[in-house]
Amino acid sequence: MNKVQVAVDCFNQGMNCAQSAFLPFAEQGGLDREEALLVASCFGGGMRCGEVCGAVTGALMAIGLNCGYTSMKNPADKARANALAVLFEKKFREKNHSILCRDLLGYNIADPEGLKHIQADGLFDTVCPLLVGDAVVIAEQMIAEAEV
Repeated sequence: MNKVQVAVDCFNQGMNCAQSAFLPFAEQGGLDREEALLVASCFGGGMRCGEVCGAVTGALMAIGLNCGYTSMKNPADKARANALAVLFEKKFREKNHSILCRDLLGYNIADPEGLKHIQADGLFDTVCPLLVGDAVVIAEQMIAEAEV
């Protein structure tokens, strides 16, 4: 199964957008399914306040897990990881006009009225899986290019 399908299936099974975008990359980065879901569990819905989309944060976690740094022995590693984050955000923004959950959905998930509109309009079922898929496609391409 490809990474996008793993991510969308995860989302459709009730996991949040961050968990869903992060999970397909976990094993290649040394985490098991449970660890990946735990790490990303608090980032859905723009950290539950409509800020940066969980699909974006999950994909950034995947990029960090696979292309990040753990030491300042080589400052270029930090610069590379930062550049990848900026590039990912640029690519996601180009595809989806924003990286903010409230802009992508048109409502703020943290606002009870906004949440009602999101649910009534079925945005969790229509928009969010597409955003998760876009995040995974972009992250997968960037990770593959970074490993070359």
